[in-house]
Amino acid sequence: MYKLFYSLKSASMGVRVMLEEIGAPYELIPTTVDMDRPRPPEQLTINPNGWVPVLVWDDGAMYECAAITVFLCDRHPEANLAPAVDDPARALYLQTLVYCSNSVQNAFQLTYYPDRFADTPADEPSAQRRGKRRLRETWKIIDDQIGDNEWVLGDRFSAADIYLFMLTTWLRSARGHPAIDEFPNVKRIADVVVQRSSVQLVYEPWIANPNY
Repeated sequence: MYKLFYSLKSASMGVRVMLEEIGAPYELIPTTVDMDRPRPPEQLTINPNGWVPVLVWDDGAMYECAAITVFLCDRHPEANLAPAVDDPARALYLQTLVYCSNSVQNAFQLTYYPDRFADTPADEPSAQRRGKRRLRETWKIIDDQIGDNEWVLGDRFSAADIYLFMLTTWLRSARGHPAIDEFPNVKRIADVVVQRSSVQLVYEPWIANPNY
């Protein structure tokens, strides 16, 4: 049994999709992404940053979405969501997850949380503008990487496609983000991933209202 500290509009939704795909039993522990609201003490003990996702199991706990993704795939190889360690596709799988985590997500943070990157409130609009440009740059890298592939890793569905879809749900035109239509290869994969039963369950609020 896993416990997942969980909040809508966060990367914890992507981890929940992973758990659904794996078929592992789990419990959702409600929390928030609002740093001004109280969060469960156990969550803060594991991740003092106060962020989600945080995953707990019988003899361990961890945070960081990309790390949790790698951990779950390796712990449940029967789900066939990631290349094995000796598979040639493993390099691209890890590269994509880390790039999405370190570069694409960082660009989103610039637009959503500019105060983390600016010395003064007056500087925050500059951070947001750079974030918008950086989103376009990083998504273009991923789109070009996909090319004519059916999936991120070629002809096999993987956790990288789930991660990709999760990030597309954070795009907001109201914040000046680029439209997903600018990245046709990304959009093509996202349009297929959203049809999976696991995604339909977890992302029902977003599917009903993409600006929820």
